[in-house]
Amino acid sequence: MATGFYKVPKAVNEPVIQYEANSKQRTNLLAMYKKMYNQQIDVPLYIGSEEIRTGETISMHPPHDHKHTVGVYHTAQKEHIEKAINSALEARNKWASTPWQSRAAIFLKAADLLAGPFRDKMNAATMIAQSKNVMQSEIDAVAELCDFFRFNVEFMTQIYQDQPISSEGIWNRMEYRALEGFIYSITPFNFTSIAGNLSAAPALMGNVVIWKPARSQVYSAQIIMEIFKAAGLPDGVINMVTGNSAMITEIVLDNPHFAGVHFTGSTPVFNSFWEQIGRNVNSGKYRSYPRIVGETGGKDFVWMHHTADAKQVATALSRGAFEYQGQKCSAASRAYIPKSKWEDVKNFMGADLESMKMGTPEDTSNFINAVIDNRAFNKLSGYIESAKNDKDAEVIFGGKCDNSKGYFIEPTVILTSNPKYETMCTELFGPVLTIFVYEDNDWKSVLELLDNTSPYALTGAIFSGDRYVIDYATDALENSAGNFYINDKPTGAVVGQQPFGGARGSGTNDKAGSVWNLLRWVSNRTIKETFVTPTDYRYPFLEK
Repeated sequence: MATGFYKVPKAVNEPVIQYEANSKQRTNLLAMYKKMYNQQIDVPLYIGSEEIRTGETISMHPPHDHKHTVGVYHTAQKEHIEKAINSALEARNKWASTPWQSRAAIFLKAADLLAGPFRDKMNAATMIAQSKNVMQSEIDAVAELCDFFRFNVEFMTQIYQDQPISSEGIWNRMEYRALEGFIYSITPFNFTSIAGNLSAAPALMGNVVIWKPARSQVYSAQIIMEIFKAAGLPDGVINMVTGNSAMITEIVLDNPHFAGVHFTGSTPVFNSFWEQIGRNVNSGKYRSYPRIVGETGGKDFVWMHHTADAKQVATALSRGAFEYQGQKCSAASRAYIPKSKWEDVKNFMGADLESMKMGTPEDTSNFINAVIDNRAFNKLSGYIESAKNDKDAEVIFGGKCDNSKGYFIEPTVILTSNPKYETMCTELFGPVLTIFVYEDNDWKSVLELLDNTSPYALTGAIFSGDRYVIDYATDALENSAGNFYINDKPTGAVVGQQPFGGARGSGTNDKAGSVWNLLRWVSNRTIKETFVTPTDYRYPFLEK
């Protein structure tokens, strides 16, 4: 029973450890990496209080050493998904009625566990399974996930404090109820923090969750489940299932108690969810309209005006396009450079790319690691080979691909004379940047071209030293990006500082790590309590 109006600890962004040479932090992390790399784990399904091992397993391999095995995960059959749904629904009433401060305490504890005793383990798992270098793992798997846990708690209290006014003799209240049913969370490989947040955010608001991580992220997903359990999350609140995506989704979306989907992934997959949910709504299958929340594809841009600094733009492209091998929803993948500045940008960027080392994350001097799997490798290498042969494109940096040991693709820059060239329009999700050089005086028309080139609107960046130009471009590109950057790269959104999400073909723009996202996981109930109830139906206007 609550006996006070509680204030949660003020959320602050988790400090990012730099892992300098000879530091204790680097030594400890690399020791953990080596230990885990030489072990093999057995990842079960987490359903209710059970860890279920079906015996039907898929092996897990580091992308930078695909012949090495670090363990297996078990795959679910239809009966396991139905069991997970039933377990979630059984847990729902007790969890939804759990005091908000108790739910908050669990996720605040999860943040402290992650920042403390689980830090090295989570980083090492992400480095191994997703081929992230030390820094990319630290800012994702630890700092950002801690931020999601802590800021979401603070945002939850802001939501609960938003109450209606009351007139004389009346007390009006607003309840923020959990949705009626369960939430389906489908998470991608590229950010461990997204995997943790997409399952935890609905749960924080009192919902129960069926969570399906990407097959190439199961290794670090296992650590997330360990943290949830260590933090005291009750059984059945978050149920982790792995296996055939189409089968799992079909069963989950066809259940009458399906209440919402929390998704990050490809646009075609998200569109298929809308289609199936729409059919089921039309047939009257669900108890209520499901919430559909998703962040999908991107074809993120960098636009440069001739008043911008060439070195700054080159650095933004080197970082924005090639950190984590370009496997970020926000990664810069197309750029528009004025002719007068192109040679300088090219020379600065060429020097950057020449200095970048590529290899295993265990070697902390490697800026570039492997792309996630063979499918990504084949897709990306195919586009690069096409660019080498197309008349309106030229590979000016990189272009080498080698999958003999790991799925390695050099940071590649394509120069095109065609602003609608395929790699200017299509999401590649890899270390490939395509550049179009334009005449300086055409900058206004190029902004219009940029806006109409891609169906996506996730992130974008403009560079200019002229304030009038900045204002013009900001207005012209109003709908082109949900996260818009001025004189900075289009990546690196921080929870609590730049709420993340895009519109158009990039999703529902519900801004992960914000009050706007958490509001999607509650169903409001307005309560009006009258203290002196009328006993006569007549109103004063009836008097003669």
